[in-house]
Amino acid sequence: MRIVIAGGHGQIALRLERLLAGRGDEVAGIVRRAEQGDDLRAAGAEPIVLDLESASVEEVAERLRGADAAVFAAGAGPGSGAGRKDTVDKGAAVLFADAAVRAGVRRHVVVSSMGADAGHKGDEVFDVYLRAKGAADDHVRRQEALDWTILRPGALTDDPGTGLVRLEAHTGRGAVPRDDVAAVLAELVDTPATAGLTLELVSGSAPVSVAVKSVAGN
Repeated sequence: MRIVIAGGHGQIALRLERLLAGRGDEVAGIVRRAEQGDDLRAAGAEPIVLDLESASVEEVAERLRGADAAVFAAGAGPGSGAGRKDTVDKGAAVLFADAAVRAGVRRHVVVSSMGADAGHKGDEVFDVYLRAKGAADDHVRRQEALDWTILRPGALTDDPGTGLVRLEAHTGRGAVPRDDVAAVLAELVDTPATAGLTLELVSGSAPVSVAVKSVAGN
């Protein structure tokens, strides 16, 4: 498979690129700066330099053409202000989904956030983030030309992955290592039977492959 990842230099994306390349997939990651390319190449991925905050739908679609799957793993980051939550966590996610439709890439996996809700109340930056993520998720869900799966992890940690997770429509609050998020994403990309599902993810007791097969069979 050829898989294109938006936010290719992110902490989850780099882990995902290593997993996908390690199993023999052709992986490309969209990054904002050329100097980030070496990290992607070290992970086994091809860097594509493109700023999703200023690119057009057609420019993104051109990079997606020929891919078997697209993964949106971009984010403005914890140090960014409310404005970039709107331009990246919402705007870039909407752009990427629209570009996937235009490029004919049906399989579309989104890294969202637990609690994402376009109607979320509050004035803090994190409230804006949850609204932005929720609005982007709503947009993706409306795209009939996409076989989408939305993954909403709990609190992210840098602890070593255990390979044991809880993956359900509603898990309740919890934490999960980025290693395990990447492992679940790798399985989801390869499991189109999860299309149409919005899933929450926290650490749990089920091996990743078992957890994904379980939701795919529901």
